[in-house]
Amino acid sequence: MKKLGEAITPAERAAEHAIQQVDAWKDCEVKYQPITGGLSNSNWRIELSGHDARYFLKVPGPGTEKFINRVVTNQIGKQAFDLGIGPRPFHFDPKTGVEIMLFLEGYRCLTNFDFKDLKVTSDVLAVYKKFHSGALLGITKTQFDMVDEHLQQASELGPKMPADMPWLVDRYMQAKQAMLASGLDMVPCFNDPIPGNFMVKPGAPMKLVDFEFSSNNDRSCELGVLLGEMFISEEDCMVLLESYYGKLTQPIFSRFQIGRAVADMKWGLWGIVNRKLASWDFDYHKYGIWKLKRARSVILDQRWDWWLRSL
Repeated sequence: MKKLGEAITPAERAAEHAIQQVDAWKDCEVKYQPITGGLSNSNWRIELSGHDARYFLKVPGPGTEKFINRVVTNQIGKQAFDLGIGPRPFHFDPKTGVEIMLFLEGYRCLTNFDFKDLKVTSDVLAVYKKFHSGALLGITKTQFDMVDEHLQQASELGPKMPADMPWLVDRYMQAKQAMLASGLDMVPCFNDPIPGNFMVKPGAPMKLVDFEFSSNNDRSCELGVLLGEMFISEEDCMVLLESYYGKLTQPIFSRFQIGRAVADMKWGLWGIVNRKLASWDFDYHKYGIWKLKRARSVILDQRWDWWLRSL
């Protein structure tokens, strides 16, 4: 671990600057070390001399303000903590978006392998259901708002797009019109189900971390992106959806399948746009192309038109 004043890299200097803004730490000897795994931000573990508690520091990455309202994100984190499913907030700088929270001692991130256990996925859905039961958030941004935003950004930035993008956009507009006509089921949604955002510890409740993409959104899109992201089989999806809703009907299943496709459109375009914006060592374009390929696999299903008609 490094002490203040030992920074060498730009990321370390940014972390030290963030630490120095915390008044409660002015007289403490502070040590810090990076935590790997973030795609858009730099994350750090903080230790203070004479303190038992450790802290988690998030320094926003450049350009992320185009996607993320940090003030609202902080408010959502507080709501998740109050619901018992998020870490305890400690410090927030509304000017920079820097967040600090208590480190989740003894917890680990879930992995894609963990989701092979249906019990784990069921536990995640239970945490989602608790999050969905909370008060509506201070930001409403549906999956359709997100896709439309990325399409606008793509038109401005001019990234390389798949040759069949006009066809994909046309199919997306079909889904959007059908879902809006049927009415959206708006609840607080997490919207970012990468395995690393779910924290587990033996004998302790599961926690959610990283609320940057959270917003009021359609419930079926939330469930679609989660179960699609984890490659849950259709049969197991039906079991999980029935457990979540208490009853599985054709309209519920149709909304879920369409939500899967729309979610992959969103994250596919996010990857393509971030290829132009982000500076991290990550192949955003490849990620985006893969997500769009998965959206096609749902749209090309012979039941696609039936799902649209049966909402």
